Amino acid sequence: MKRVPFKGSAVAIVTPMNEDFSINYNKLGQLIDWQIEQGTDCILVCGTTGESTVMTDEEHVECIRYAVEKTAGRVPVMAGCGSNDTAYAIWLSKESKAIGADSLLHVTPYYNKTSQKGLVAHFNAIADATDLPVVLYNVPSRTGLNIQPQTYAELCKHPNIVATKEANNDIAAICKTISLCRGDLIFYSGNDDQIVPILSMGGLGVISVMANIIPKETHALTQTFFNGDLAGAAKMQADVMGLVSALFCDVNPIPVKEALNLMGQNAGPCRLPLVEMSDAGLAQLKGELKKFNLI
Repeated sequence: MKRVPFKGSAVAIVTPMNEDFSINYNKLGQLIDWQIEQGTDCILVCGTTGESTVMTDEEHVECIRYAVEKTAGRVPVMAGCGSNDTAYAIWLSKESKAIGADSLLHVTPYYNKTSQKGLVAHFNAIADATDLPVVLYNVPSRTGLNIQPQTYAELCKHPNIVATKEANNDIAAICKTISLCRGDLIFYSGNDDQIVPILSMGGLGVISVMANIIPKETHALTQTFFNGDLAGAAKMQADVMGLVSALFCDVNPIPVKEALNLMGQNAGPCRLPLVEMSDAGLAQLKGELKKFNLI
């Protein structure tokens, strides 16, 4: 039996910044406490939403360390360690293990990408280097590389490759992958607009952006499904579709950080090359936040 990193709702937590673009650890700690109080089941730190790609090595490791210490075992911590450099991904995985992370998230290599054969070699090398559970992250819209169902079937043979955060927007491919993996791979939705569809195929939860601003509701959606109320979960999914659209009307995490700022959470700015939202996008976001009484 493979280890389950979490069941329910994990937040791909933002990394709050001060006005000088340094990391605001005090605010990160406040957000972690709030997430746990609201029912979030796992904290993913240093994911794409956490702006990991613009962190120094020291910042990346320190953010993971801080999240582990602040969470203090209340919920699991998943560390974003993905890279298009296998050796660097292995180094960061080992660092995360040493400072107490519970699991690792590894995105597919981006830009240099590699082949499907290369994906197997890349992820197996990472999984060989640590005994922590490895969660794959398939998001071809961001990386230009898609994990094929047959590749998943090969990857899930590794005992440390336990799950995938699936965000390829291809439900048919996900269904085929589930069939090929025969229970040897856990599925998490990587898209907030597809939580219920993936749960309905046997998924165990979501790694969520919208949980940054509605953690209680995101957790409740998954629990409603697990409690057997499919109609209730479907309605909850439908109710958040406008909000999800607004949160992705610009490059993530620009809108979700702006949403937190509008809510008084003071998440601060994004680091360059990410910039402020357009006026039209901001108006759309404000409209959806008002519907949820968040502003």
